[in-house]
Amino acid sequence: MARLALALDASTEDRLLPDLVEHGHTVVARLVGWSDVVESLDVLAPDVVVVGAGRGTLSAELLAACDERGVRLVGVAANDADRAHAGALGVHELVDGDTEWAEIESLVSGGVAVPSRIGGPGDDGSPTGGTIAVWGAAGAPGRTTLAVNIAAELAAAGHRVALVDADPYGGSIAPVLGLLDETPGFAAACRLAGAGALDRAELERIAQRYSAPRASFDVFTGLVGPSRWPELSHERARSALVTMREHFEYLVIDTGFSLERDEELTSDQFAPRRNAATFAALESADRVIAVGLADPVGLSRMLRGYDELGSLVDPALIDVVVNRVRQSALGIDAHAQVRQTLRRFAGITDAVLLPHDGRAADAAILSARTLRDAAGRAPLRSALRAYVLGSILPEPDPVPRRTLALPLLRRAAAS
Repeated sequence: MARLALALDASTEDRLLPDLVEHGHTVVARLVGWSDVVESLDVLAPDVVVVGAGRGTLSAELLAACDERGVRLVGVAANDADRAHAGALGVHELVDGDTEWAEIESLVSGGVAVPSRIGGPGDDGSPTGGTIAVWGAAGAPGRTTLAVNIAAELAAAGHRVALVDADPYGGSIAPVLGLLDETPGFAAACRLAGAGALDRAELERIAQRYSAPRASFDVFTGLVGPSRWPELSHERARSALVTMREHFEYLVIDTGFSLERDEELTSDQFAPRRNAATFAALESADRVIAVGLADPVGLSRMLRGYDELGSLVDPALIDVVVNRVRQSALGIDAHAQVRQTLRRFAGITDAVLLPHDGRAADAAILSARTLRDAAGRAPLRSALRAYVLGSILPEPDPVPRRTLALPLLRRAAAS
């Protein structure tokens, strides 16, 4: 359930409040203007701000403050002028003034209720969750972008998450998130695992922390150059991932692109394998995300690689994600063309299609932040969040409805 701050006109607030409370949400403030909301963000730490879309309660300053803190904003438009004002500011999550709370609930909770962490470990004592490997064919289809932002959304849902850069051709997660990469964290974990010395204390020592409001996670950075790939041997990588899995609810692994078996090309069966870490990650994964780029070259590469991937991983564990779907590269009705191509050549009927959102991706790269922190209301971030909540996270247990225990006081408006 979410912590909400409201800045609505009296009639709209009085109409929505009973249903809001009936859904189990907590109202942390009932405010008047956008400046009051900005002042309350750090003190009250709401998860969602629901405000009127007029100029008195919605402003660029409020949007910037919410983006900086990772707070979701939902606008309520009473008329066409409000809708035009919200559109000019770039508010994507906007509802009409007469909308019932049942429709707003899907925006507040992202369409699927966020699972609770109550209980923590599973019945056998291991953390609940899973290992997610993000793989994609050559050509920069967006593996790192997906891995980083899936980790962020899982962390925002209240889970303990580790993001692992296991690409043997050179890591990219550290520069994407503005972290130091002189000492590769995953290579250090592999060395410690090979010596039987990898434990919780060592994991905390070698991990770097990506810090964000209510969405922080640990990062094990990748190799600083491709020449160090022998450090990521198969047994060491697999052992390190198993140990990490014991201490985190979710592991998100950014893998290499190549599925080539090096030992088939050499007579030395005991030589180090260039793609060993990639195979170790795929073997350890509970779910594999195969990402491809939405253009003729990218789809061709992804479909060829998908056949190879299916020989290594149970196809039932593979989610296909097509990135940067856009009309400029595929023509009219790009979404339908992608789905038809996947169904015709690979029998894939349930792919996830992500929109081309260069502005949001550039904002994230420029600020070295996740999409959640850099462009929280962007279409790409919304699509990724919907995928995580709808496909990766489990269905939550039903939560009994609650009634409001204490009366809420309206803040007096300044003259």
